[in-house]
Amino acid sequence: MAAFPCMTIFFLVSSTLAQIVFSEIFKPHDYSKWPMPPCKMYYPLDPLYDANCPEVTAYVCATNGHTYKNECFLCVDQWEFGPHIKFDKYGKCD
Repeated sequence: MAAFPCMTIFFLVSSTLAQIVFSEIFKPHDYSKWPMPPCKMYYPLDPLYDANCPEVTAYVCATNGHTYKNECFLCVDQWEFGPHIKFDKYGKCD
């Protein structure tokens, strides 16, 4: 008789945890609420110094329609070629 309440409690706890885990996995992410890249941290201190961006793949889309490998590459292009290159969104461009 004591096993029945334990089984019920186990079932209720496990179903609640499963709902929390699966709702977070399949929840759509709103990338528009993410902060813009902190470009100042990627700018070289010396104009003759080449910026070394990490080889991390975290795609960033710019307003010029170009997909950059990560935010560092976007920021360096913005620094080299002018402020007309702006951050659009995280992820690949459509």
